[in-house]
Amino acid sequence: MDARDPRLHSDDPFQAAAAWSARGLPFVVAVVTDTGGSTPQLAGALMVVAVERAAGTVGGGAFEHLVMGTAREMLLPGGQRARTVEAHLVRDLGMCCGGRMTAFLTRTDPRAALWVFGAGHVGTALAAHARLLDVQVTVVDGRAEWADPARFAPDVTVLDAEPEDLLGDAAAGPPPGAWVVVTTHSHPLDEAIIRVLAPRFVGPHALGYLGLIGSRAKWARFRTRLLERGVSAAALDRVRCPVGLSLGAQTPAEIAVSIVAELVQTRRGASA
Repeated sequence: MDARDPRLHSDDPFQAAAAWSARGLPFVVAVVTDTGGSTPQLAGALMVVAVERAAGTVGGGAFEHLVMGTAREMLLPGGQRARTVEAHLVRDLGMCCGGRMTAFLTRTDPRAALWVFGAGHVGTALAAHARLLDVQVTVVDGRAEWADPARFAPDVTVLDAEPEDLLGDAAAGPPPGAWVVVTTHSHPLDEAIIRVLAPRFVGPHALGYLGLIGSRAKWARFRTRLLERGVSAAALDRVRCPVGLSLGAQTPAEIAVSIVAELVQTRRGASA
């Protein structure tokens, strides 16, 4: 799905949930399960909440604010998978309605997501090999001739977009928990992507993995410049460069295998 698809910002909870699932975004489904007295919504009212988006309604006002806050706590790393929110609207929340409401919240976690920046030889091989891990693969490249869906399997999402433009909107870039591999055709572009993504190892948009193709000398130069531009050493220490396990890989296919092997190691929490 195109990251600019309007359904990502839809007010319809069903359209929004479908679009977020296709993008690999986690979200919480909140359903009003019980009401009593005067309430702004009845049982069955539905709302879906992502880190920065929400669609549908469970009644507005303080109760909806409570539900949204609870949902976003659930979306943090280690958050609960299910919770019940109950409140008397006057006594607990100071609302005008005199009733009570109960909502049940469940977190939906999509398949693991791998974002590959760069649709060149290594990026193409990586997209092919990573499909064996049952992950949702997205490839981003601003060159139309390379970002051609015909070059990839049908279940790979291919975005013909400039990475820097895409990353300007956090909701359009890699979802929380995503694995990201940067393998573009341009060293300045690689560095610009790392500058944006390296700090995203904490908070609601925390990535699961960030790897950069290149030599140790390349990474030393990048690291020096990024530190000078304000990126923290702690964030840069999380970047894997050279990316992939040390297998003596040389061809694009072999390099892709080494990267996939490191992704498996990360997923299973195995030591190097």
